[in-house]
Amino acid sequence: MGPLKLNHFFIFLCLFISLFSSLDTCFAISIPAEKKIAKEFMEMVHDKKMILNDPIANDMVTRVGNHIRSFLPPGPFDYSFYIINDDVFNAFASPGANIFVYRGLITDLDSIDELAGIIGHEIAHAASRHVSESIDRSKFIAIGSLAGMLAGAIIGSKSGSDEGAAMMQGSMAIGQTAMLAFTRANETEADEKGIMFLKRSCFDPKGLLSGLMKIRAGDFRGVEGIPEYVKTHPGTGNRIGHVESILSGYFPQKEKVTCAEDFRFNMVKYRLLGLYADIEPTFNQLTTQLAANPEPADAAAIHYGLGLVYARKLMNEKALYHMEKALSINISDPMVLLEMGRIYLLNGEPQKALNVLNGIESDPVMGLMALFHQAKAHLALRNLSKAKNLFNTIIDKDSSLYPKAYYYLANIMSLEKKAGLSHYYLGIYYSEINNTKTAIVHLNKALDKLKDENKIKKAKILLTQLKKTHRHSNK
Repeated sequence: MGPLKLNHFFIFLCLFISLFSSLDTCFAISIPAEKKIAKEFMEMVHDKKMILNDPIANDMVTRVGNHIRSFLPPGPFDYSFYIINDDVFNAFASPGANIFVYRGLITDLDSIDELAGIIGHEIAHAASRHVSESIDRSKFIAIGSLAGMLAGAIIGSKSGSDEGAAMMQGSMAIGQTAMLAFTRANETEADEKGIMFLKRSCFDPKGLLSGLMKIRAGDFRGVEGIPEYVKTHPGTGNRIGHVESILSGYFPQKEKVTCAEDFRFNMVKYRLLGLYADIEPTFNQLTTQLAANPEPADAAAIHYGLGLVYARKLMNEKALYHMEKALSINISDPMVLLEMGRIYLLNGEPQKALNVLNGIESDPVMGLMALFHQAKAHLALRNLSKAKNLFNTIIDKDSSLYPKAYYYLANIMSLEKKAGLSHYYLGIYYSEINNTKTAIVHLNKALDKLKDENKIKKAKILLTQLKKTHRHSNK
């Protein structure tokens, strides 16, 4: 972690410890006020593409969170769970019961119980309204400024650029000292309530204890010199002792809920490593694991992750070899088959991709991903009608997951000699990936050639919005 990124990380930790700590449990901002902050905050986070858009990993985190939440009484907020795409060992609750875990947290944990322990702790923060109490103590700061400070903290911790710091200037400096006045009572309460929720759930509450031990062992990725009062979750050593005392003598009751579903923690963990972590360190880590123990208990997951890394290194034959090894252990595993199909496409074998992807399109989590790869395979095979129908289906269901569906539709329109529609879809594609200038160029060209009145109307509306955004960004 470079000096600039580390400084932003310090700011991030400072901000969240101050916002999520309470001096008293009897004061809180109103629910409508917190919902307003939460809305603005989430808009900023979504706009800056901070959230990892991986349906498989997101589904696991959401299912874990919703299972724990199901043991809470009804509250004023709808809980939502997200993954921040950064290699940081952290998690936090933000306004409006939005719970965030970092990618680096998941990949550094060893079990679903550890992940559930940390998520349960964050749910307890939200259920105790620690966030709203902290905001109440900072009410001299405008709601819009608070939302910007929150989003800026995350952006700063992730990007290592000046963007996050710029979003926090002004009111942050004025209020920082007052906001740093806190006690650790909220952490104790969140640990106690989190354990209570976990005891009712299908997860082992001892997962929180081992998760805390990993926090202490990693000491926030080597920044051991930071005083505890600027860490997101301070007093780790004291908390470990307190949690140990709570769990001493704990044995699951006979009536304890059992997990009715397989959360596939190891497969998701190695998926996140293989697809999103730095390539060379991950490659070294996974090859070392296999060399040290060729048949570990989680061999399928390691082969799966290593296959994903090889694909990123453009070594498709080796990627397919490791996918086949994973498949020999986990027979007909849709997670493996999905990535095999994608790698066959990368390897220029669209028919083999279609063969392994067949049937996955009905999966409730992976179905849309399989459809996207099938559409690309049909396009490669010049089955233009089939490819067009599939890309349109993907756009109708969730265009945010695969904005490139617009790009491929533009290719199909070009092959069909429909220049107006080709420029139209390229305009939408570039607007989706925030390339405003290029989007404007293509939409202007589309308006010169389009004949479909509905699409002309949509192009004009989008063009007006983009020009406004472009002018604002150039001020």
